[in-house]
Amino acid sequence: MPDLLVSLYSTELADLKQKADHVGVSIRPALPPELHLIVNWVREQFSENWASEVSVAFSRQPVACLIAVEGGKLLGFACYDTTARGFFGPTGVGPEARGKGIGLALFSACLQTMKTTGHAYAFIGDAGPVDFYARTAGAIVIPAPDRGIYEGLLRSAPK
Repeated sequence: MPDLLVSLYSTELADLKQKADHVGVSIRPALPPELHLIVNWVREQFSENWASEVSVAFSRQPVACLIAVEGGKLLGFACYDTTARGFFGPTGVGPEARGKGIGLALFSACLQTMKTTGHAYAFIGDAGPVDFYARTAGAIVIPAPDRGIYEGLLRSAPK
């Protein structure tokens, strides 16, 4: 999967924010006392690697993880500056909450946060839904013959 680049000064981000504003769930920065809950949820829903990245997000000041919450329940998360500075992700929405625009809202809020903290561009490493990122934020593929920062990444053996 390719790496992508998003300009945080693109007019497409204003359109993205407008769409995301109508999702109807609370998107907010994660708080330090929530670290164990969020890391465990990400580990259970997604992967140990992503749980590691969420842990890194909590080591940043401010915490570089946003969460989607409704009725006291965690629905999704989005991180930035975890694998490397300027990187968006990982991000995910729980299976029961997918298809409601929560991923879009998290993506938008995360890019807006990155912009306000001084980033001009966001990298999306090893991007899965390339078409989604291109359509919603004008992301472009970074031409590279290798896997970039993820080349040679150690992974847990399947159980």
